[in-house]
Amino acid sequence: MSETETGPQASLPVIGFIGVGVMGGPMACNLLKAGYPVIVSDLNPAQLERCTAAGATAADNAETLVRQSQIILTSLPSSAVFVEVAEMVLLPHAQPGQIFIDMGTTEAGETRRLAANFSQKQASLLDAPVSGGQTGAEAGTLYIFVGGEAAVAEQCRPLLERLGRPERVVYCGPSGSGQIVKGVNQLALGLGVAAYLEAMAFGVRAGVDLNTIVQAVGGTESWRGYLAQIAGHILAKTPEKADVKFPELPYFLNEAYAQGFDLPLTEALYNFCEASSADWLDNMNRPTVAFWQELLNRPGQAILNDLEGC
Repeated sequence: MSETETGPQASLPVIGFIGVGVMGGPMACNLLKAGYPVIVSDLNPAQLERCTAAGATAADNAETLVRQSQIILTSLPSSAVFVEVAEMVLLPHAQPGQIFIDMGTTEAGETRRLAANFSQKQASLLDAPVSGGQTGAEAGTLYIFVGGEAAVAEQCRPLLERLGRPERVVYCGPSGSGQIVKGVNQLALGLGVAAYLEAMAFGVRAGVDLNTIVQAVGGTESWRGYLAQIAGHILAKTPEKADVKFPELPYFLNEAYAQGFDLPLTEALYNFCEASSADWLDNMNRPTVAFWQELLNRPGQAILNDLEGC
């Protein structure tokens, strides 16, 4: 028996990791540092090479990875991509006792549907979307919102705490709950950024230079500091980094509609952006809309023509 088989790694499950890009790559490397044996799969050879250089094993294909792993993590760019991979690769090859953990942002309804399908195969699906960006993924300080069976989530806690600080790994409830809490996170970020951008666009389109606005209204404390930070992306000519989460807004709107309630601000933001061309890429390389550019370029509409009685 080799040293590896008798050492600390002998008690750790084999981890399969599908999608080792901006977020998944650093997460896989942190699991390697913690001693987990990790098998990786990705369509990008350069991303695979970075992981194998750190000690991972590259699978011939995703199907092989599933067969050889006890716990399979995925970090994929969209809900649609995860659903496709789950239906085409994960479910067909799932084995009793396996655990699948979706680290990406997926529609809660799809998560619940897929979790039921995994359960029929005596396997488990956890939704564990993350927040904290590439920096958090590299440092192992991510926020992780966990949904699914409580016992399975607890079983996976030691692994997840290698990816996020222990106090940031929060069990949120049954299947789909992690995705709902991720929605709270994304809407708070996206709607907040949109509000600051619209406020600044009001000043700019009404004739005041953005630098002057930042000097007058910005600062270092509280919301003034956040306004200055968002304005910094505009002044650096990277408006796409002032991200209002446009690609993910339908996930949260669909869940709200399915539950029978409205998200009026989210719907207004989505409808405004959806009428535009998605000519930019967000931090996950998804086509998106630069809300700032739309605010600056779209002609105004007179909606308050009659103020009598006000």
